[in-house]
Amino acid sequence: MIIRRFEAGDAQEVSALIAKTLRTTNIKDYSPEFIENEVKTLTPEYIAWRASWTHFYVACEGERIIGCGAIGPYWGSETESSLFTIFVLPEYQGKGIGRKIIETLEKDEYALRAKRIEIPASITACEFYRKMGYDYKNGVNETDGEQLYRLEKFK
Repeated sequence: MIIRRFEAGDAQEVSALIAKTLRTTNIKDYSPEFIENEVKTLTPEYIAWRASWTHFYVACEGERIIGCGAIGPYWGSETESSLFTIFVLPEYQGKGIGRKIIETLEKDEYALRAKRIEIPASITACEFYRKMGYDYKNGVNETDGEQLYRLEKFK
């Protein structure tokens, strides 16, 4: 497996990977309506737009994209960054790929310059991120209006 930077031609495959993961893994924590709304939002065009202002990475096994993740500035901050769009195909989960994606993002220049990294975490992924050293922002361990936990890590 290799992790490389996103290329424009990856958008369709990344969008399909996210849709499959949401429908297979995240469905245990969210309603079908919520999942389908997310799928409608995370289109190839949206992925390409996100990649235009973040450092977006894909994990590949051969030619197949099996995971993804991005890091970018937190609301334009020079000292804070955010992680986004971290997904691993269901059949590859539990094999350390998510951990390798996080490790790659944490070595990126956006992470290196940051004193704090935030991640909007799904209910499904919250415990994974907590194992990676992220904790509840301001001690709030409840989901917000977007049904996400806000986690952070200080460096």
